[in-house]
Amino acid sequence: MSRQSALLACVMLLAAVAWGGERREQEVRLLFTGDILLARQVQVEMEHRKLSPWRDFAGEFGRADLVGGNFEGALGVAADCLPRASPCFSTPTSVVRQLQQAGFKTLTVENNHAGDLGADGRQRTVAALREAGILALDFDSSPQFLRFGKFTLAIVAVNTVAAADGGVQLIPSPAIAQKLRLAQQLANLVVVSIHWGSELVDWPNGTQREQAEWLVAHGADLIVGHHPHVVQGPECVGGKPVFFSLGNHVFDQKYPLTKEGLIADCRITGDRLNCAGLRTHTRSGSSIPAIAAEQPPIPALESCGATLRPDLRIGATTIKPEAWSRGRPTKGLMLEGWRRGKVEWRSRRQEIVSLQVATFAGSQENPLLFTLERHASPIDHEVGIRPYVYAVGERGLNARWRGSALAWPLLDAVVDDDGSLCALHRGDSFIALDPSSSSIRLARYRWNGFGFAAEDAAPTESCARRWQ
Repeated sequence: MSRQSALLACVMLLAAVAWGGERREQEVRLLFTGDILLARQVQVEMEHRKLSPWRDFAGEFGRADLVGGNFEGALGVAADCLPRASPCFSTPTSVVRQLQQAGFKTLTVENNHAGDLGADGRQRTVAALREAGILALDFDSSPQFLRFGKFTLAIVAVNTVAAADGGVQLIPSPAIAQKLRLAQQLANLVVVSIHWGSELVDWPNGTQREQAEWLVAHGADLIVGHHPHVVQGPECVGGKPVFFSLGNHVFDQKYPLTKEGLIADCRITGDRLNCAGLRTHTRSGSSIPAIAAEQPPIPALESCGATLRPDLRIGATTIKPEAWSRGRPTKGLMLEGWRRGKVEWRSRRQEIVSLQVATFAGSQENPLLFTLERHASPIDHEVGIRPYVYAVGERGLNARWRGSALAWPLLDAVVDDDGSLCALHRGDSFIALDPSSSSIRLARYRWNGFGFAAEDAAPTESCARRWQ
């Protein structure tokens, strides 16, 4: 082979890797730590020793594409603590710079101490972290989407331990199911960061196991848990890695087991996610961790992983979510239509609650896009979940059904296996609205090409199982 031919072959090979094989060849490394406290004695130690808690982690964090953790507390002063917040983790705003310099790209702020300083403290914490370029993720803003080359990651934050301001989520619930449905439709991989379990208990309880099974069944590919303050051994649940508790990362507790931590060390290679654990140790009398000298393998994770979902495609269009970026509005989501490797259109920003590709029974059309969106009614101004149906064209989304109400106030709706619309309604009616109503009813609808018609037939068994 001539020198010119060899050079040409080399150039073609590099081009093939860059353009055709990016997803297959690229490795993405994700690190998730456990609980991070930067108040109380941790604050005292940092100020006294004048050093960062992450002085020994620059190498590992620097080699990761994403570093995340669970931030315990809220930014503000002790005078703002709610009476019910005991202990109250009021944290100085100066820690944001340290978190940024350490390399954190995302922090969940959905835990039992996120509300220690009330609504103002929550908002101040989220705003300060995002201003520093750190994605501060709570339940209301979940899921958020991050992009690494052609790969899209979704993260959902959940808290099952009541905060001082009452913030808590229930599993199972339609709200969490909606977020997971949206995440798995638009992302190749779905991570759930969850605050759960019993403090200082080094094994997962029965409720955690049940919740893990439900989360995996509804779309979670990786679960990273926190709150017990001690490590609970990772397991493979439904074929997916579950870190029940990563323990403490930076904390001032003195019980020996609280000095041991675990970092979920997950890598995406080709179309596969595999995880391991990076153990940490904090010496007695300190709150600053170091990478442990011994790193024993975790057998439960050796043959456990997740296969990435394919991109969402309708016809020749690939639909992707707008990726999170610093300064982007926190409310609403913009969809992007990709063709031939570039963005052809962007939708308007809207508060999308759920999304599905819909092939309705009896319809001869190409698959449609069924969404649930949160809008205020122009009649009674009540903000509620409303269904939309879109056709996907070369220039964007064409609305076929614009959120008109179904028979009763809507809680959730999915396109069922038989192509009908399965809807979960509140028990009240539009004539006598009662948003506090605890009663529910199921209904089934058929798409007639320009709207939904209620059916007299009872919901199918698969429909009824959706919200069990």
